[in-house]
Amino acid sequence: MTGWVEAVLRRAGVGAAHAALAAGAMVRTELRGVATHGLTRLASYLEKLQSGEVNPAPRIRVQRSPGICTVDADGALGQVAALTAIEEGLAMLETEVSVICRIRDCGHLGALGLYALLAAERGHIALVVQRTPPLMALPGYAGRAVGNNPIAFGCPVPDGPPLVFDMACSVAARGHILLAAREGRGIPPGWALDGAGRPTTDAEAALEGSLLPMADHKGMGLAIMAECLAGALAGGEPESRQKVRHAPRSGAAGAQSTLIWLVNPQRAGSSTFADYMREWAAGFQQRGGAQARLPGARAAACEQAALADGLRIPEAVARELESVARGLDLPLPWH
Repeated sequence: MTGWVEAVLRRAGVGAAHAALAAGAMVRTELRGVATHGLTRLASYLEKLQSGEVNPAPRIRVQRSPGICTVDADGALGQVAALTAIEEGLAMLETEVSVICRIRDCGHLGALGLYALLAAERGHIALVVQRTPPLMALPGYAGRAVGNNPIAFGCPVPDGPPLVFDMACSVAARGHILLAAREGRGIPPGWALDGAGRPTTDAEAALEGSLLPMADHKGMGLAIMAECLAGALAGGEPESRQKVRHAPRSGAAGAQSTLIWLVNPQRAGSSTFADYMREWAAGFQQRGGAQARLPGARAAACEQAALADGLRIPEAVARELESVARGLDLPLPWH
């Protein structure tokens, strides 16, 4: 599957190395059971590449200073920009306690948890935040006020898969609403507002309206924090000067900014870090009982099962991929 996605991106003008990075990220996301941010995003990425919103052949520039890595992505696919930043930042962690990676002018990253996972798999802590165009509002707002600005966190856990959680600041990620609209389903109450600011369970109306924040003002607060970090601190352009000021229907806007904060717990001088995490994780599992699992455990199990038994692609996503294949005259790997 990875080779086919890579071939699709190559047809859109993406270079071999970048196509391989992006394809690997999308397929691993799918393997981990994050269907809303894996292969279902491929068609929208092609649209962005064809329209010029995402640059298929960027000249990525990396600047390093003590504790800071700045990646000017030149409109690159988000997966390419983020993987570049992660590799640069992890290399810097060999001599730094922490590194802030600032990514400017990149496309949609997909599932942010993947990048937190990559750091945690190498023994480091990661916080990943991406700024998005305004998408969220509270009832009564005149329009979208702030992005749903996803946040991911990763941390190594001895003797087990890394702890990883990945969340949007909205009640539900826009990807769930896109999937419901494609399948002709409604959405649960409390997910979204229509264009007039009224609660709706119609997926199509929700896509024209706003997402509701989780836990009301608390979710708005997290989104505002993410705006400060992934927008202002990352060095993104103010909204009035941004290339993409309004969220497209797909939500996968280009020309956005991201912040990744990496910490090396060993260089931080915490000799008890591994012992603490081991004991705390065991206690969490014990107190939670058979149904308890740390964030990231389900995704790790999904990935292992898919690698052993094969990747099962939802019917709606398979139809999308078949449409992509027809448009490019590129046979699907299962045909």
